[in-house]
Order: sequence, then structure tokens, then C-alpha cells
Amino acid sequence: MNRITKYRQLSDNEYEIWFENDRIAKKAQPGQFIILRVDELGERIPLTIVDTDKDNGTVCLIYQVIGKSTKKLSTLTVGDHILDVLGPLGTPTEIKQYGTVLLVGGGVGIAALFPIVKGLKEAGNKVITVLGARTADLIILKEQCEAYSDELIVMTDDGSLGEKGLVTDAMERIFKRETVDTAWAIGPSVMMKFCTLTAEKYGVPIYVSLNPIMIDGTGMCGGCRVSIGDTTKFACVDGPEFLGTDVHWDEFIQRMKQYRDEEACSLETYQKEQVIDNG
Repeated sequence: MNRITKYRQLSDNEYEIWFENDRIAKKAQPGQFIILRVDELGERIPLTIVDTDKDNGTVCLIYQVIGKSTKKLSTLTVGDHILDVLGPLGTPTEIKQYGTVLLVGGGVGIAALFPIVKGLKEAGNKVITVLGARTADLIILKEQCEAYSDELIVMTDDGSLGEKGLVTDAMERIFKRETVDTAWAIGPSVMMKFCTLTAEKYGVPIYVSLNPIMIDGTGMCGGCRVSIGDTTKFACVDGPEFLGTDVHWDEFIQRMKQYRDEEACSLETYQKEQVIDNG
């Protein structure tokens, strides 16, 4: 159980793994996630389920190294085991025939977007996908998204792949030329905020996927609470998807910065310990 079967480094700090877990592979739906621990001393970290192979009972994750736990996860390779995995968690994306849908992914958020792209295309929608990142090497799953899209647009800040500009530039162009029934945006918090403002300007409902700090994943701890409209929701059980226009973005963005210094300190300490141990 949870044995890694495939391992691939996608960029300087992004990795893809497949691991064995027949139950999760058979039950997972687009939009859902898992919570894992690398070892007995590891923290619980949530990661979106990118893909599954039901025949082989395997699950795909793509993650970015940010702190100590994701750094430790990146040291595992084929044949190693993840200590424990809980899932699938969260409310699945509502996959149905909407008509024309627009899906926008930024950076590592593309990993969470892909299963939704795939599901909506298989449901019979016209799928327009926009992928964005700072540079070409941070655009992931391009071919996979393209395979399930009627149109794929790539935007990079420096113009190293696709068009130079922001994902909102592409959104504006699409909204002006045709009717979009529903949209999704998954990526950095600031990106999702401005995607929401752009869709709102054209009267298009847009769903976003929130990724606050999670601990138990069952709504008990309250760590993932977010302000949605005039209520408090828990991203792990009520989400992770919410209407972007209901999210209190400034509050959410501020909370996401809450433990940034602690994460950096923890990672630095771990890396120093590794140097000593290997010295």
C-alpha cells in the first residue's frame, strides 16, 4: 500500500509521483484531494489527485517543494512507501454538460485543473483551456490538457512559451469573442482573485479551488476555515471549490502568508541537518 511506482522531476522544485492505493484510485473524482504523511514525524499535507489508473490501482500526485514536508516527499523514489494517505477528500467538481467552459490554470495549479478539464470534456462540453506561468519550464501537463481541450492557450510572463502576458489577458479575449457558460480558475491566490474579477465583469460564473492550511481533512480542526459570502466554510469538507465571487480574497490571501516564515525556517533547518548527516 502507498508504494511509489513512478517518479519524475518536472522542474527545479516540482515533482510527479504515482503510488499504489487501489481504494483511492477507484473512488477519486475530479476536484478531490488526499492528505498524506511521509513518515512518523511528518506533518499532514493536502495534495490534489491529478489522475488515477483504476486498472493498476495507482494514483498520481504533482507537488511543489515549499517546506520541510514536501522536501522530504521529494526524496522518495520508486519502491519507497508513503507512510499513510487519507482520501479521497473534499466535494468533487460538479461534472455535467454546461456548454462552453473556460478553464484557467496557473503554475502547479495546472495539476489540480487537469482532472477537471478531462472530466468536463468527457461530459460533452466545449473546453477552452488557458495555462499560465512565469516561464516555459513551469508550464506542466500541456500535452495532457491539450488532448482534452478544443482550444489550448498558453501564456507566460516572459513569452518563453505561447503568448507573452497574463492569463486574464486571454480570458478577456475569449469572453469578448464568444459566450462562455461557466469557468474555473486554479492557481496562486492572487491569480484566482483577478480571474474572478475578470469573469465577474462579463457575468460568467467562475469556480476556484482554495488550498488553505489543512490538518485532519474532516472539518474537525477548523484550520482550513475560509470566509465565503457571509458564512464560514471549511475547505476540506465544503470545498475545495467555491464560487470565486463569494470568496473574501484579501482575507484569504493574507491567511495564506501566515506561516511563510516558519515554513522557510523549517526547510532551512532540515536542509542543514541533511548536509550534516551526509557529511
